[in-house]
Amino acid sequence: MIRFEDPTYLWFLCIIPALLLWQGIAWKQRKTKLKRLGDIALIKQLSPNYSKLRPNLKFWLLCAALFILILMLARPQMGTKISHEKRQGIETIIALDISNSMIAEDVVPSRLAKSKLLIENLVDHFNNDKIGLVVFAGDAFVQLPITSDYVSAKMFLQNIDPSLIATQGTDIAEAIKISTNSFSQQSNIGKAIIVITDGEDHEGGATEAAKAAHQKGINVFILGIGDPKGAPIPLREGGYLKDNAGNTVMTALNETMCRQIAEAGSGTYIHVDNTSDAQKKLNSELTKLQTGETDSVIYSQYAEQFQAFGIILLILLIIDVCILNAKNRHLKSYHLFKREHK
Repeated sequence: MIRFEDPTYLWFLCIIPALLLWQGIAWKQRKTKLKRLGDIALIKQLSPNYSKLRPNLKFWLLCAALFILILMLARPQMGTKISHEKRQGIETIIALDISNSMIAEDVVPSRLAKSKLLIENLVDHFNNDKIGLVVFAGDAFVQLPITSDYVSAKMFLQNIDPSLIATQGTDIAEAIKISTNSFSQQSNIGKAIIVITDGEDHEGGATEAAKAAHQKGINVFILGIGDPKGAPIPLREGGYLKDNAGNTVMTALNETMCRQIAEAGSGTYIHVDNTSDAQKKLNSELTKLQTGETDSVIYSQYAEQFQAFGIILLILLIIDVCILNAKNRHLKSYHLFKREHK
């Protein structure tokens, strides 16, 4: 497993696209100037030592060297020792609603963005626990299998977007079923499904799915996010979603249904608003679950890998120094001399 000890330096990689843009603009300007001087074919004959390939090759070597240097600054490390550690914790599957209604902005900055922040804070609160991610709309699938790798959990979380699922709608029942089947086979350990949704269930069967999960020893918590009074759904191109009659579509939190699902799953319904109260209540509820011994795969030792990158960087710089911008006139004269004296 490879990681970066100082990943902040990776932001400097943005310099490379800027260099590419600058090079493209400079190349066009140079071509325009040559056309002003006269016929390009004639100019090439008058400049026999000019090489179009070599400056471009040196530029790409420079970009590659800069790329390697930035990776070195970020301190790449590789896990060298894998250990299986026994820890006391719980298992949690988070089922996140990513239907279009979650883009509504009645919770700042939006329902979906607020949900992501809540999950990230929850992961930070975890210690010896395992977490998995399920995303759903009109369909559902596992985004991250249950793991104790919190770094990966946050990375997968950032990539979650309504575009991940083409089938729109809200099938809470399917999300709970998939979450139920995503836990490990370990017993005597607290297991929880946390469903984050605005409660607009379009398929039905969520209460029955929550009961089935509870019968397997899994508690189902519902985090209802949004305003019960309703809010419009903003569009990427501006404005709000409208129905066929031209009326603005309003999406409202269905708290009644959320409470029914949580009750059926022997969990708790928590309303998420613009405060941090939901986070505190959820953390409090999860601490009540029975902790058990979990088996976690841990990379316990990491070795620095910058030396290998340093060797590659040195080779690139040596190649760059050896390549001249112009053609080698002495080498060309040598070949002409050989031809004349054959």
